[in-house]
Amino acid sequence: MVNVSRVETPVLNRAVAALNGGRLVEAEQLCRHIIAAKPDFFDALYLLATVQSSLGKIDAALASYDRALNVRPDAVAAHIDRGALLEKFNRHREALASFDRALSLQPTYAAAHYNRGNVLQDLGCCEEAVASYDRALALRPDLARALSNRGNALQKLKRFADAVASYDRAIALRPDFAQAFSNRGAALQELKRYDEAVASYDRAIELRPDYADALSDRGLALEALQRYDEALASYDRAFAVRPDHSEAHYAEALCRLLLGDFARGWQQNEWRWQARQLRDSQRGFAQSLWLGQYEIAGKTILLHAEQGFGDTIQFCRYVPLVAARGARVILEVQASLTVLMSSLAGTTQVVSTGSALPDFDVQCPLLSLPLAFGTRLETIPSAVPYLRAPSQSVINWDARLGPKRRPRIGLAWSGMPTHSNDHNRSLPLDSLLSLLEVDATFISLQKDVPASDALTLNQRSEILRFGSTLTDFADTAALVSNLDLVISVDTSLAHLAGALGKPVWILLPFAPDWRWLLDRDDSPWYPTARLFRQDASRLWDSVIARVHEALRGGFSA
Repeated sequence: MVNVSRVETPVLNRAVAALNGGRLVEAEQLCRHIIAAKPDFFDALYLLATVQSSLGKIDAALASYDRALNVRPDAVAAHIDRGALLEKFNRHREALASFDRALSLQPTYAAAHYNRGNVLQDLGCCEEAVASYDRALALRPDLARALSNRGNALQKLKRFADAVASYDRAIALRPDFAQAFSNRGAALQELKRYDEAVASYDRAIELRPDYADALSDRGLALEALQRYDEALASYDRAFAVRPDHSEAHYAEALCRLLLGDFARGWQQNEWRWQARQLRDSQRGFAQSLWLGQYEIAGKTILLHAEQGFGDTIQFCRYVPLVAARGARVILEVQASLTVLMSSLAGTTQVVSTGSALPDFDVQCPLLSLPLAFGTRLETIPSAVPYLRAPSQSVINWDARLGPKRRPRIGLAWSGMPTHSNDHNRSLPLDSLLSLLEVDATFISLQKDVPASDALTLNQRSEILRFGSTLTDFADTAALVSNLDLVISVDTSLAHLAGALGKPVWILLPFAPDWRWLLDRDDSPWYPTARLFRQDASRLWDSVIARVHEALRGGFSA
């Protein structure tokens, strides 16, 4: 329903009735008839803008709002409606200006503060968004949707406990608020309160049985509990509602790969380009995507990196297999990997991401190569080493490390903090200090040390550290080549050591990344790897204790 400040003509009255009855074209025609006779009639202009907005005539609607506001600049509701239309079509800065204008006219308008918070959140200004929601709630404590969206902003700020509290307040006001229950589940997941997260998703789905997003996210929570069959069933329920739910398809792919179901996993993994995590990373090449469906002998193929450094190091192993098909291989990788990748057999040319590309006929992202080759657990190309450090750099690092009187052990305990799962895979340096009791020379392989670990590292002179002097992965590979063992959490250093054929012990969280599979202490990807997994406690203490015990028994993979 729409309200205008006054109904001065029968025609305007009919236009309002037509809009409220869903007869939008009729309503637009009636408004135009009025405006033709009275161009400055605010109510008709405002109503026309509302009708055009409903018809999807965005530019026309904005023009009508502007004409209406020229007639009556102090019409707060028109400023808010104009802002809401701009927000709907992601014109956030313009929307923010509309809401700010409304609030300059009426600072106590709770809906304007709420809408302003939504725009600020879309712009990534989450602290300011929370402040706007708080102002809305000070005026309207019963505004449940403001509490829910405030929770979303708090999640983006990684204030997960505060987010849960905000969702709880929203749900107390609206016990049927399915979206708040679902978003609450996501926050509980981040807090590692997985059983509670599943219960929150269950309530959301009970309220909205067709809630595909909640079904998909519920699957992720179930995976964290290692309830994989239930997770797959939850994804299936999401597909029943929305067959094209890309996030659920991608989640299913990773779950199946984790379970060793490569036949379906690699196929489903192609959904990653439509999932929100990666859709902006897809390359828009005119050249066709090669997935093994035809011969490429005599063709030039571009194989290009995607996702993280570890992914590139793991899947570049397929380059020699592509070259064996008779193709000329151009390999595009992150700049810090280009020198190292020049040691890879089968490459004709290595280029860094962002550089000008030579001509090529077909292309394939690295993580699609297992699908192209129909990889199964028993056919993983696992021969190592497939990467080698520059020989002179290896000699230089050996000299820099000094005479070798004890075994040399490299340590990597923290990944990139921006990684979505870093809070599970990384650990504090303090957790590893008991290992220093072993008679060995310990070397930090961390290029960047988390601020929380810097003081500890500075106080432990028995850990050699080179930090920023490591120029790129070839340099790090040369250092690793001089070590007897690498102990690493699930980061690119673990992949690097494995690709170099060095003994590497990898510390894994209870719910591991798909590539490490389940219930095994070896890796079919890296024959020199040994896996140390968290138990259901999700604590690192027992993992480190087992590593300590293994160190006393020797350093063989």
